[in-house]
Amino acid sequence: MMSNRKILNFIDGEYTEGTSGKSFEVINPVDGSISAVVTEASAADVDRAVTAARAALEGEWGQMAVKTRLDLLDAVADGIMAHQQDFIDAEISDTGKPYGQVAHMEIPRAADQFRVFLKIVAAGGKNEIIDTLLPDGGVAHNREFRKPKGVIAAVCPWNLPLVMATWKAAPALAWGNTMVLKPSEETPSTAALLGMVMNEAGIPKGVFNVVHGFGENSAGGFLVAHPGVDAINFTGETRTGEAIMKSSAVGLRDVSLELGGKNPCIVFADCNFAAAIEGIAKSCFFNCGQICLGTERLYVEQSIFDKFVVALKNAAESQTIGPAVGPTHQKKILSYYRLAEQEGATVVTGGGIPKVNEALVGGAWVQPTIWTGLPEKARLLKEEVFGPCCHIQPFVREEDAIRMANDSLYGLAACVWSGDEGKARRVAEALNVGVCWINGWMVRDLRTAFGGVGMSGIGREGGIYSMEFHTELKNICTIMSPATV
Repeated sequence: MMSNRKILNFIDGEYTEGTSGKSFEVINPVDGSISAVVTEASAADVDRAVTAARAALEGEWGQMAVKTRLDLLDAVADGIMAHQQDFIDAEISDTGKPYGQVAHMEIPRAADQFRVFLKIVAAGGKNEIIDTLLPDGGVAHNREFRKPKGVIAAVCPWNLPLVMATWKAAPALAWGNTMVLKPSEETPSTAALLGMVMNEAGIPKGVFNVVHGFGENSAGGFLVAHPGVDAINFTGETRTGEAIMKSSAVGLRDVSLELGGKNPCIVFADCNFAAAIEGIAKSCFFNCGQICLGTERLYVEQSIFDKFVVALKNAAESQTIGPAVGPTHQKKILSYYRLAEQEGATVVTGGGIPKVNEALVGGAWVQPTIWTGLPEKARLLKEEVFGPCCHIQPFVREEDAIRMANDSLYGLAACVWSGDEGKARRVAEALNVGVCWINGWMVRDLRTAFGGVGMSGIGREGGIYSMEFHTELKNICTIMSPATV
């Protein structure tokens, strides 16, 4: 599976090199070394994975009692934690993230996501019953019934590899579906490890499958185009989401798309200043800025603007962050750093590559960066960088801050910082986003709705909203004659 860092596809309960004869390398972003060699899935391999998922759905898994299914998935959560160090090592090797972030946040969160969705499924949903009076005096009992949607294709991003893989797998499997997962080619290791955990937990063969590769004309493209897939769940960049949506139109498959963002944050003078600086520094620079919910546009009330810029500069320069995910993304981030200067931005701090010791010069390092002085029409304020950076703009009137924050094709997340609860709520309600935090960031209750508007996506995940995507709702109508009423 991963011995000698050779990563295989996981199909029908077994690790396999597949039939493509192709492989690709994973680069460690810390120093640029090769961390693994991955076997690329062919169209035939993807077909075998989808076929295995269909057979499991129609076989043991589909016939299994709900409690038995949930008990097995609870064992998966336990298995992730039992192999915690393996997952930590694999995640760090692929992403270069700091140890504490992976060990204390991401791996436990991956296990918790299974446990949360198991509880939601066990609690049951509201199955409405409506009685219809018939002309002959009889009654028709209409009862809602839900069944698994079928074979789910999940395509995951590289920024939070295990968290996103389990965010897709936990609700899909908890509601009785089967799955074929395609992790990012940049970060395939932890998804591969999940196959081992599934086997150890006793999950039947074919329920969970992992295929490796790229997008178009590779595993990702083969998977989303496969007619045996009933629904597609994707998190990633908007352009790829648009391509997946086009592919899903053939066969009219459901899609859930969580895409890019250019997230704003509005900071009022009456905020708790110290708390705002601490929280906003996290929202801008956490995970090297490689998080869909991160802040890239800041609108700060004029009276505290200068003080705020200095304080956030100090916070940025004290950050300890890992590298970008790899050289390609590093080049993208640095291209935006150059664009900012070309468009006339004032560089408050950063704007390039930090000094690192000689052993790390091959890594994908970038500096936390802050700009001011750009007009709202600047490209830098319209396009997602997905790096550890932000632009700070002053405002005087509340309505101007709202207008600038909403001047975006994206609408994923936002933050509002204010000591006036009424004002904060008013502003939060006016922002065109799927989630808005007041006086905080990244607090996520998995029972709540998550998703974006505009170019940030379609659909919602979390809680019963995941149930709606992963199940088909039907109405069963039983007609009772007058004699039996």
